[in-house]
Amino acid sequence: MNAPEFWVAIAFVIFVALVWKKASAAIGTALDGRAERIRSELDEAERLHKDAQALLNGYQSRLADAKKEAEAVLAHAREEAARLQAQAGSDLEASLKRREAQAMDRIAQAEAAALAEVRNLTVDVAIGASQRVLAGGLPAAQADKLIEQSIGELPKHLH
Repeated sequence: MNAPEFWVAIAFVIFVALVWKKASAAIGTALDGRAERIRSELDEAERLHKDAQALLNGYQSRLADAKKEAEAVLAHAREEAARLQAQAGSDLEASLKRREAQAMDRIAQAEAAALAEVRNLTVDVAIGASQRVLAGGLPAAQADKLIEQSIGELPKHLH
């Protein structure tokens, strides 16, 4: 026990024990702090993951709503196009009927005008013939007979 190596060994063991005690407390504290930081980072990562998942779900919901709205707009556009096409067809048909009616009216007016012209011409011819007959000295009975004959033939010349 008097050997200096013995006391140096005991002093060394006491020194190592004291250093170990202080170092183990510092290492434990450092490890506990690091574990707490890791735990808080994990909690933050979990919270961020939940937020990201909520955003993703929200965007997927909006995308689905936008697709439905686009399909509804497209269906409405198709219905409107079909309605406009049907309307254009009926408008065209009505326009053609109006034009046909107008053409028929013009034909009827032209026919009536031609008929009136023929009648006027026939009357002029009958009057001219009557004047010539009267000026030529035909007997009244024969003149009446010619006038009656001309009037009787008038419907034949009109058709």
